[in-house]
Amino acid sequence: MNEIPFYIVDVFAERKYSGNQLAVVLNADVLEDEEMQKIACEMNYSETTFVGRESSEKGFDVRIFTPRTEIPFAGHPVLGTAFVIVQEILKEKPSKVSLNLKIGRIDVGIIV
Repeated sequence: MNEIPFYIVDVFAERKYSGNQLAVVLNADVLEDEEMQKIACEMNYSETTFVGRESSEKGFDVRIFTPRTEIPFAGHPVLGTAFVIVQEILKEKPSKVSLNLKIGRIDVGIIV
């Protein structure tokens, strides 16, 4: 099995180990739907996000799974995923990050 990086994020937290936990899985293009669902179940957080590669200026494809099903949108996964993308993927800090979700494109403003 390929190694796939992931991050655990505390969203809406002012200190470690508080807030809403979120697992963010990178390089998700190599995963099948069933694998994503199994990973989300294994993580057992309210949501786990799966980030695909950035497609030029169109943003990042992101899918959100609960332990039981895929969902089109949720607030704290969007914010936590944007944070991980800015911190771990992008070389320069942008003014916004675009996430392509099941409900459509969501732009998240970044305050630097």
